[in-house]
Amino acid sequence: MDQLEAMRVFAAVADRGSLSAAARALGVPVASVSRKLAALEAHTDARLLARTTRRMALTEAGRRYLDAVRRVLAAVEEADRRVAADARELRGPLAVTAPLVFGRLHVLPIVTEFLRAHPRVDLQLLLADRNVEMIEAGIDVAVRIGALPDSSIVAQRVGSVRRITCASPAYLRERGTPAAPEDLAAHDGIAFAMLTSGDGWPYPARRGTRTVAVRARLTVTTAEAAIDAAVAGLGVTRVLSYQAAAELAAGRLVAILERFEPPALPVHVLHAEGGAPRPKLRAFTTLAAARLRAALRA
Repeated sequence: MDQLEAMRVFAAVADRGSLSAAARALGVPVASVSRKLAALEAHTDARLLARTTRRMALTEAGRRYLDAVRRVLAAVEEADRRVAADARELRGPLAVTAPLVFGRLHVLPIVTEFLRAHPRVDLQLLLADRNVEMIEAGIDVAVRIGALPDSSIVAQRVGSVRRITCASPAYLRERGTPAAPEDLAAHDGIAFAMLTSGDGWPYPARRGTRTVAVRARLTVTTAEAAIDAAVAGLGVTRVLSYQAAAELAAGRLVAILERFEPPALPVHVLHAEGGAPRPKLRAFTTLAAARLRAALRA
């Protein structure tokens, strides 16, 4: 006998006063209600209900037992609610990686919003200008800029960014504005080591790519340093559009050679493949994709 189910049947009969009314409320045959009630009385070795001319009436033992049954059923329902709530609540660790500046500007606000909404999640945000091996490093979600290799990683494209060449208004007034990439030979360059190489700066050509030699008066290892040096008037630099967005909007830098820009670089949100994503992972990637599409106007 399923004692808990029998208790529910007993409570339904007591509330509705008849086997048929209880059967309708429970959506089961009357015979099933009668059988479960009889099994419960046999189990308790007590007469719980007595039939009158019009309805089923509780015996004295039945009244006492019904009080206990109601407490049991209420406790079970509360336990079910708690378990269901715990299952819906996101919890546990989540590891995310993104490029350094892009992560600080665009991913950290998403992380902050996510953690405020899910207080039982603990998140590690790894910001680095290198592609971290997700599986080896235990990374759940990655934001990547650039073309993706074929792999078992699931990717959502959320927008794109551009490679831009820029300088301060003061520098351009003093040295002139380059009209073509070849004009950069007469200018001072600020090289960002992650985006440029010692061979020069590549620009699209009719056939492939042309590399323009630029004298790097300063070579730095972070985009922020390259941008700060350009704002200070030290020379021309080449960075990604989001890295200099604030300085361009404020007029501290001016984009040049825009019609020579290479194709935009795609931005993706990635997670490892492996069946349906966990609720925590699905919730974060859904939020990240929505916020990044809005920010990048994908």
